[in-house]
Amino acid sequence: MAGGVAFETPFGVVYSTNITSDRETGIGQWSAADLRRAMHEGLDRDGSSLIPAFPYTSFTKVSDADVADIYAYLRTIPAVRYSPPDNGLLLRMRWGVSLWKKLYFTPGRYVPDRAKSQEWNRGAYLVEGLGHCSACHTPRNWFMAERQEAAYQGGVFNDQIAAGKVGKWFAVNLTSARHGLGSWSVADIEKYLRTGASARAGTFGPMNEVIVGSLKLLTREDLQAMAVYVKSLPGPAYAGERVSSEQVAAGASAYKERCQKCHGESGRGGFFMGPPLAGSAVTQGEDPASLINIIVHGPSTPKGVSFGSWESMPAYADVLDDSEIAAVCNFVRGSWANEAGPVSPADVRAARK
Repeated sequence: MAGGVAFETPFGVVYSTNITSDRETGIGQWSAADLRRAMHEGLDRDGSSLIPAFPYTSFTKVSDADVADIYAYLRTIPAVRYSPPDNGLLLRMRWGVSLWKKLYFTPGRYVPDRAKSQEWNRGAYLVEGLGHCSACHTPRNWFMAERQEAAYQGGVFNDQIAAGKVGKWFAVNLTSARHGLGSWSVADIEKYLRTGASARAGTFGPMNEVIVGSLKLLTREDLQAMAVYVKSLPGPAYAGERVSSEQVAAGASAYKERCQKCHGESGRGGFFMGPPLAGSAVTQGEDPASLINIIVHGPSTPKGVSFGSWESMPAYADVLDDSEIAAVCNFVRGSWANEAGPVSPADVRAARK
């Protein structure tokens, strides 16, 4: 909890702060009211606006009681004397953040929807507040504010794609659109959140840390509630560019040779084979970055997560060239009623850098 984790943004690198109980470099001098103001209003102890890489846009919905419990827990963390690196010059200009907040931040606690069940409301509170799922899964505008009109329809962000490499990922569409989680059941979602794997997918990339470091620690009841809420999210029909029949045909032979054994001719995978690609939110991502990353670099299964009898997928960076990987991507994005746009060799090349 000593901070120093780097978050790459279009405006420069943001480093997480020290939240141990150290009085000089951490938050040892903070009161419970100070933490509540940070989470609910996006203000530091001295009244300066916090950079919204700290997701107070979501945490503002967290109840006073839960913030008090978080404060009590943080007080038990041993003090670590450490000052993270300074943020870039542009990000140290807090007057700009204050202006951003006036445009894009609406403080306020979560208000239950009385037309919905208690379970649904519990899930909404966790997903929208403490879970801050929209931070990755909602697209952002040019000023890095979440686009509420496209909530949970998938978002692009930078994170580690391989050892020593930071690149682009696409956090999948969580809505029930066909190119999102339309093929997932509530049980599929709950099991994935709880174990990192379900009949629909297995965790990889940045989601590994979310599953292992957070979601696996929740109660079954809370995970069920989150699944119920996520499954209720509406999503629009796909209206973007589609992979052409010629592009699908160009990738058929490479798919048959390299992928069909595990993912099947039908794209449905199997218990002793691999996860389905037909109807997959990763396969159909608006941005193909995550699909490309898993083909180029292979998945990384975190400790404590088992994919059961599924075959292990190798990295294809040294097996297929950019054009071949793009062709395979186009085959799976345009087959089995999948709905997605084409992938170019340049898209694959970017993932290798």
